Amino acid sequence: MGPVLTTEAILRELEPTAEALLERHLAASREWFPHEFVPYSRARDHVPGETWSPDDADLDGHQIDDAVRSALLVNLLTEDNLPYYFRSVERMFGPDGAWGTWVRRWTAEEGRHSMVIYGYLMATRAIDPVELERGRMAQVSGGISPDPPTTHDGFAYLALQELATRISHRSTGKMLDPVGFEVMKRVAADENLHQLFYRDLAAAALQADPSGMMIAIENQVANFAMPGLGIPNFAHHASLIAKAGIYDLAVHHEQILVPVVVRHWDVEHVEGLDAEAEQARERLMKRLAKSERVAARMSERRQAQLVEV
Repeated sequence: MGPVLTTEAILRELEPTAEALLERHLAASREWFPHEFVPYSRARDHVPGETWSPDDADLDGHQIDDAVRSALLVNLLTEDNLPYYFRSVERMFGPDGAWGTWVRRWTAEEGRHSMVIYGYLMATRAIDPVELERGRMAQVSGGISPDPPTTHDGFAYLALQELATRISHRSTGKMLDPVGFEVMKRVAADENLHQLFYRDLAAAALQADPSGMMIAIENQVANFAMPGLGIPNFAHHASLIAKAGIYDLAVHHEQILVPVVVRHWDVEHVEGLDAEAEQARERLMKRLAKSERVAARMSERRQAQLVEV
């Protein structure tokens, strides 16, 4: 067992992996254009003094509730906060070599997400544009973004966060009209490729430095939160989103922790851990077991509610 690798050492060790994953990503990604997904024919000019109402929404006869509007608002404002995510990730990886190329490519792709979601929302008037813009100003002016304490933590957090974002976008899209579904599906497809990059990068880091990564994974699983701090009334929006089943603890466990942490990273069977990392794994396994129990109870309650309806 060697010592935990420093930031410089782990980045140097994994640069060939980052380069290979970048090449894989570029081969799998495809060019797309936000304007092709926006239903401009549904749009109309703003009337001075007009106050938005839910009745203004033109969703091709489809009805959405406050939970879906909260999800749309949070999803878009999260994408609007891209400048600070870029800052965090570039600080983590640096601007040079495959690392810098990936960060810039990832940023360019993420930028399309806010364009297409905003265009869809303005054309359909699905949510209040004044609330949206005031939220954007508050979010971006605040400059709050997750800043993992170490590069190891960053590998783990980014893998979990990108998958969570993909799931949130896709689940929201299922509650929209066909055009909205295509918008969110397109965004989710990008997020899926991003999470594959980070998921497999974290797996390589777990091989290169098992102790350092096990400590980081346990820390990120224990403290994971969607990047919504800074969004006005975020706790209220998050509560609505959870109650609607778009993203809650059950979704987090079943669609993120199980496929990534339990299966892909296979944390239970990682070898070569030092004493501190072994203790971290013990805490992690207990947390995963507790998460499974909570997820099961939530799923049972949701099924019971559906039966009652």
